[in-house]
Amino acid sequence: MKDSVTRLDYCQYLLVSQINYTLTHFGDHSERFSHDQINRYLGGEKITPRLVWENVAGQVVETTSGYVVFDDTVLDKQHSFAIELVRRQYSGNAHGVIKGIGVVTCIYVNPELDQFWLIDYRIYDPDGDGKSKLDHVREMLSHTVYHKQLPFRAVLMDTWYATKDLMLFIESLEKVYYCPLKDNRQVDDSVGQQPYRRVDSLDWHPNELEHGKLIKLKGFPKDHKVQCFRVVVSTHRTDFVVTNDLTQDSTQATQQACGFRWKIEQLHREGKQVTGLEACQCRKARIQRNHIGCAFLVWVRLNHLAKQAGQTIYQLKHGLLDDYLCQQLKNPSLTMTLA
Repeated sequence: MKDSVTRLDYCQYLLVSQINYTLTHFGDHSERFSHDQINRYLGGEKITPRLVWENVAGQVVETTSGYVVFDDTVLDKQHSFAIELVRRQYSGNAHGVIKGIGVVTCIYVNPELDQFWLIDYRIYDPDGDGKSKLDHVREMLSHTVYHKQLPFRAVLMDTWYATKDLMLFIESLEKVYYCPLKDNRQVDDSVGQQPYRRVDSLDWHPNELEHGKLIKLKGFPKDHKVQCFRVVVSTHRTDFVVTNDLTQDSTQATQQACGFRWKIEQLHREGKQVTGLEACQCRKARIQRNHIGCAFLVWVRLNHLAKQAGQTIYQLKHGLLDDYLCQQLKNPSLTMTLA
């Protein structure tokens, strides 16, 4: 009887493969499974985000000062013309609209340890489930609060998610948010004495540059105010960050809090570079979903092993090649001769 492919088998392949993550490559290098067997397994399996939480729940170090961070990434499928789930969408990495599969992710950050964990994700498929990226964020946030019951203080998110409905929803959960606004967001810092204007056109006094200022966002309830900070990120970029924590009066502290948002960019980069997250070439949506789920499970495992070893995920993964080179130098499979 032929062996059956399991989730462990496929994840093990993604864990150790270095460059090529295709099913064909797996089949070509496996003594137990053919390409067709692997394809049938992925087509019949159903891997959900719940499995990620089940695998990471015991690793998370909780803290009441934690952050929950949301963002999305696009898995590049520019050269694929028949893959289900693929749609044209904006990619921050490509700085333009590309063809790809959108994935919305959620991480939990412990700022005291400077560590983070992937705790949830969603596939962006509005044609299939009718949900926007904002819907996915709201769903994951609710799940974090009511089902995972993780303690945290604040939510960090990008400008794409700085909408009235989501911001007010976070407030209804009695949580704090920090999020940058788009430069053209209409705000008022004059207590109704002047018309709304772009946030990047506001005047900033020296004291406000250090301690922030109260503003009203257009479209929000009449007496709803948020604290706004002008954060200089680089010589070519300035962010206008708002928070519902009206006791926050430090631009430096706000900048430090927002700095943890880049942890999720680290997740996206590592996922694509060491787990083959965007490498699956299969056409069926179910196979794509299962591949993405397995890739995230592999990242969770690598992240855990890297913490235990005191190394980066890259050092851990590329260390497999170091072992190979040492072995080949001792007992080469190919021997060199000189004419």
